[in-house]
Amino acid sequence: MKRVSNLAAIMLFAPIAFQFMARVSSVESLNQGSDKVSAPRAATELNEPTHEIHCSRERSRAAWKVIEEYLMPFVERERYEMSSSCRLHPDNYMYRDQEQHKTRMDFSDWRCGYCKKSFVSEKYLDQHFDNRHRNLLNSTHDKCLAGLCGALHCDVVMNPKAARSKCNPAAAARNHHLCESLADSCFPVHQGASANRLHELFMLQFCEAHTCSKGRKPFSRGVLKEYSVFYWSVSVLTLMLLPLFYIIVYLYQSEIRKNTQELKRITLRRRKSKPS
Repeated sequence: MKRVSNLAAIMLFAPIAFQFMARVSSVESLNQGSDKVSAPRAATELNEPTHEIHCSRERSRAAWKVIEEYLMPFVERERYEMSSSCRLHPDNYMYRDQEQHKTRMDFSDWRCGYCKKSFVSEKYLDQHFDNRHRNLLNSTHDKCLAGLCGALHCDVVMNPKAARSKCNPAAAARNHHLCESLADSCFPVHQGASANRLHELFMLQFCEAHTCSKGRKPFSRGVLKEYSVFYWSVSVLTLMLLPLFYIIVYLYQSEIRKNTQELKRITLRRRKSKPS
């Protein structure tokens, strides 16, 4: 009787076992097939050539900061249009678009403007740009501002103590030559009065400081501060209201003195009117 029941149980569960084994084998075959498809794809991604960029982002950022603070305000005041062949032109800043897509939300919160990812520091955001958004760089020739750092005194901005280090005459002469070539190519003196003034300013602001003689400092012309319409409106309004304020204060103090004197007179009269 037991043998019959065992045979019946085997016959009952055998089809279920065969179906389960068939499903497992089909799943394994699908997985193997997918691995075969993804493996060549992964190999292609690993073997895909990447264009290596030899341009310091940090020094390029420092060079653009110098240009933006110590040159561009004067150029805008003259309403001068720099040629795109000028290496100081904004379009020749390789990392400009990526820098414009940075958002500092907090002290330790930097956000990527392309994919909205957040990072704890600007350093990690720069690495993210290099790894994920390198295809957005304009990495054509002569677009690396880091190569102009010698002429633009980037070290003074990046490390003020470097300016006190011992001067190298050969490096100073090399940087002076590069600086003069930038002035001649970006602001040709034959292009008019504005170009002539900017050429002279560039020489004073950057080039003349490339010397080992003492007393010559970079950025001698300083920063050109541009004030908004709101600033000027507030300034004019303040100058108009300031005299009125002093007049009101003067009248108020005069009235107080007058009332004090009147009170003293009344007090003296009352004392005199009292019987002895």
